[in-house]
Amino acid sequence: MTATIATNQTILVVGGGIGGMTAALEAAECGKQVILVERNASLGGRTALLYRYFPKMCHPTCGLEINLRRLKANRNLRVLTQAEVMEVSGQRGDYTVTLKISPRYINSNCTACGECAKVVEKEIPNPYEYNLSNTRAAYLPHAMAYPQHYVLDPSLIGTPDADKAKAACKYNAIDLDMQVETVELKVGTVVWATGWKPYDAAKIQPYGYDRFDNVITSLEFERLADPHGPTGGKLLRPSDGKEAKNIAFIQCAGSRDENHLRHCSRICCMASLKQTQYVREAYGEEGKSTVYYIDIRSIDRLEDFYLKVQQDPTVKFIKSKVANIKLDEKSGNPILHGVDTEGYHRYAAQHDLVVLAVGMEPESNGIKLPSDIITDSSGFIEGSADGGQFGAGAASSPLDVNRATQSATAAALRAIQVVYKTSAIEGAR
Repeated sequence: MTATIATNQTILVVGGGIGGMTAALEAAECGKQVILVERNASLGGRTALLYRYFPKMCHPTCGLEINLRRLKANRNLRVLTQAEVMEVSGQRGDYTVTLKISPRYINSNCTACGECAKVVEKEIPNPYEYNLSNTRAAYLPHAMAYPQHYVLDPSLIGTPDADKAKAACKYNAIDLDMQVETVELKVGTVVWATGWKPYDAAKIQPYGYDRFDNVITSLEFERLADPHGPTGGKLLRPSDGKEAKNIAFIQCAGSRDENHLRHCSRICCMASLKQTQYVREAYGEEGKSTVYYIDIRSIDRLEDFYLKVQQDPTVKFIKSKVANIKLDEKSGNPILHGVDTEGYHRYAAQHDLVVLAVGMEPESNGIKLPSDIITDSSGFIEGSADGGQFGAGAASSPLDVNRATQSATAAALRAIQVVYKTSAIEGAR
């Protein structure tokens, strides 16, 4: 076990998505020592995989690029990637945290030249494209990855491909002997910004996500629309690669449902409204989007965006919870069955592609949390019983990017209060 320098004046932020980056930066810029840990190979989380934000339809580079510049310039902030929290013990103001750091097999000499990827033949499903495409087993996670270093997939180690990659590197950046490390930290407070994950669409059996190629999730559709994504920004059907011009968007896929997620995931309506505009941009008047919804939940400034989409002649709204999806064997088209509750008539509507607006559940549902962490009925983190640990961003509630950064800023301020009070108590002794 390796010990690293940290004290009870240090703030630990777990999770390097937009929420974790914000919490870490806000605390560090207030002069506090911060360690930011991320279990993946780069920062940015799911925000880095978006094509555009709503409602301004700008690209994620708008927020991430600024945060990365702030991060690189701040000496109070240390970043550990491929690091997982294994254990948290102690109490408010005095925690001991055990981290497991997995090997990247590439060190800080890496210049992201890409020569290693050119010689590696093995391919793996690309997790940063939701496995919609493959990538070489030596890869840069995505264009804005931080740190801007390549990664060798563990499956390469001990193979000729690994030796080829090492030989191709001019900068001695490849270290095939890297091992798993265990690191112990002393920190004063922990901010859990572990983010969210999409609800498993395969569990919604009537929609056939695991049976029909042309039923995908909203996150997968986001990658299809991105020019840097697996299809170069073309909206192509997974089954046959044909253009999908008639697209159905099904709301509340797994949300607000006692059989799946009880809560409203808040972002789904706006995500689908945004994605109807991708269809318009791709095909103009030839593109058709149909939104099947229970309610459209847009609030505050987002209401204007909803009204704009309502006025778009290429977008149709049907108030209905789709009952099930069947397949037209000849065309490969999904057929949606249900009842339009405004006209009270049944429909069997064919579409080229169906996009499920899947709900948000906390990523922490798959993480071993300390025993005194308090969560709500859906698993979102409220904090710890001793008041020394906090949830932030989408780890604390289903939130869009804007509200996630607000939540993270609030969590950073609370964490600063903990270390400040700890310092004051020690100074009085």
